Amino acid sequence: MIRERIEQAIRAAVGENVPFVVERPRALAHGDYATNAALVAKVDPGELAAKLKIEGVEKVEVAGKFINFYLSRAALVPKEEKVPQLNAGKTILVEYTSPNLFKPLHIGNLVSNILGESVARLLERTGARVMRINFPSDIGLTVAKGVWGLQKLSLDPGDIAQLGRAYVAGTEAYEGAAKKEIEAVNKALYENSDPALSSLRAQGIETSRKHLDGLCARLGSKFDKEFFESESGPIGRELVRANMGTVFEESDGAVVYRGEQDGLHTRVFLNSVGLPTYEAKDLGLLKLKLDTYPDFDITITDTGPEQTEYFKVLYAAARKVFPQLKNKTLGHIAHGYLKLSSGKMSSRLGNVITGESLLDDVTLAARGKEEVAVGALKYMVLKSGNGRDIIFDPEKSLSLEGDSGPYLQYARVRAGSLLTKIKEAGLSAGTEDMPTEASALERVLVHYTDAVARAAKELEPHYLTTFLTELAAAFNSWYASERVIGGKYPEYGAFLTAAVERTLREGLETLGIPVPEEM
Repeated sequence: MIRERIEQAIRAAVGENVPFVVERPRALAHGDYATNAALVAKVDPGELAAKLKIEGVEKVEVAGKFINFYLSRAALVPKEEKVPQLNAGKTILVEYTSPNLFKPLHIGNLVSNILGESVARLLERTGARVMRINFPSDIGLTVAKGVWGLQKLSLDPGDIAQLGRAYVAGTEAYEGAAKKEIEAVNKALYENSDPALSSLRAQGIETSRKHLDGLCARLGSKFDKEFFESESGPIGRELVRANMGTVFEESDGAVVYRGEQDGLHTRVFLNSVGLPTYEAKDLGLLKLKLDTYPDFDITITDTGPEQTEYFKVLYAAARKVFPQLKNKTLGHIAHGYLKLSSGKMSSRLGNVITGESLLDDVTLAARGKEEVAVGALKYMVLKSGNGRDIIFDPEKSLSLEGDSGPYLQYARVRAGSLLTKIKEAGLSAGTEDMPTEASALERVLVHYTDAVARAAKELEPHYLTTFLTELAAAFNSWYASERVIGGKYPEYGAFLTAAVERTLREGLETLGIPVPEEM
């Protein structure tokens, strides 16, 4: 890759330990690549530029403290370059979605699934062996509230809407006079001591599972392994008890980890009645991951941003419980909250907008084309940086005018349609009639593998989303001004169109956005 050659040349000139960067300038007028090497190495940029003789670079230009690189015509001819294999040989566990299994799947589950699946695909594209993990909550206070509501209101656990009503009723009652009653239900479910309550729990979980599986199938994701809180909880409880006095300590009847020793905060791992909290369940989950994938290198969990500090404490405690985590990376990424720009969307479940109902409504607005609806939703989630709130505008999300999933899908369809017409016209793709000057489209296209690599390295799909949007815009502009069939450069036009179609298709698939054949 040309970028790697530029980096190698600079490193040879300034030394291995200088933390310079080579990146794409904000404007094409400033070249195809730029570096701050002279600034961070504290050397004269003119002298450094004079030393840089790089294959594929036609001109090296100094701009203040920075150095810009302009690629040669030959270097800008599209090539099927392999994405840098940053994660070659690594096994990475990506945990995402992980809903509470006793209520309708909320929008946060939808966002988590979209982001987690995209991150998993980016890591695979950069060489990792990725295992997709789902960790649903199938026991605990959330479930107890729902079971209590089912029993009190005589609702049907096989109906997802009634399951939602039961959970809301239980949540409201827990804040009032029924708190102790619901806590008793929770204890009975943990102990499996009441057949009627356990039966309601099992039926409700089965209902939620069906809807979870259905939503994941519609979004194009599938898990390699599912772990449940009902299995991790007992494991976590025993781990906490086994590490009393060394890692954990008793406090007011509960068992806690003092995170202050790590510059963090204290968290409860066993409550006052000895039941495992989320912290203990997640500790047990790490044990299950270690047992199932003992050679994993990295585990990444995607949740809402409110859990960022939680995971810092959890991981600090876990490293003291599990010595085998010493050389493993424990990661957390946070997705933002999805907020609707208007209140026009309805829900099949009353006031709550669920993941399913949102997808249903967008599909309806897309005239029943679910691939387009999924593309619209995924794009709106992935174009934002991790942790940033997502303002979902239904009308804008389906626009074909730019900055939307359907815009990217349509650009790919347009390129594919043009390739069909080229074939029908008997034209072949080649470079013999290549124009002397490179187009803006080629100068965008050359950065594709860089965009994928950066998105994977930083676990930020928006870098690839932004690149594909720019590529689609550049292709549409080129398509509007250049004729391929009957034009000046028919063979090269066909060659360039094929490169754009291939890149858009591959990029969309990497993000997890559907690639419709027609729109």
